[in-house]
Amino acid sequence: MNKIPDDVEEMAKRIKNFKSATRPNAENKEKKFVYAYQTGSRIATELVSGVLVGAGLGYFLDKFAGTAPALLIIFLILGGAAGFLNVYRFVKKEDQRKEEN
Repeated sequence: MNKIPDDVEEMAKRIKNFKSATRPNAENKEKKFVYAYQTGSRIATELVSGVLVGAGLGYFLDKFAGTAPALLIIFLILGGAAGFLNVYRFVKKEDQRKEEN
């Protein structure tokens, strides 16, 4: 017997539409933050791992060959270059992926 007025039903629909429209924005912000965190971590890992592997390899080769810090310095530079190359490749691949979407 008690009928809900049309304006109340319309207001309920508008509220429901508003809630569904605002939820994806919060999820998108969280996804963007997670993506940025993952990307930054990947870049930092690539740079650090290249330098550490180069330094370690140079250190052990120096110990084996007895050439003091010469090979350490050479492989440290090569490791840094390899790290930058890996970061460049990663960024280039991400740019291509973004262009496709």
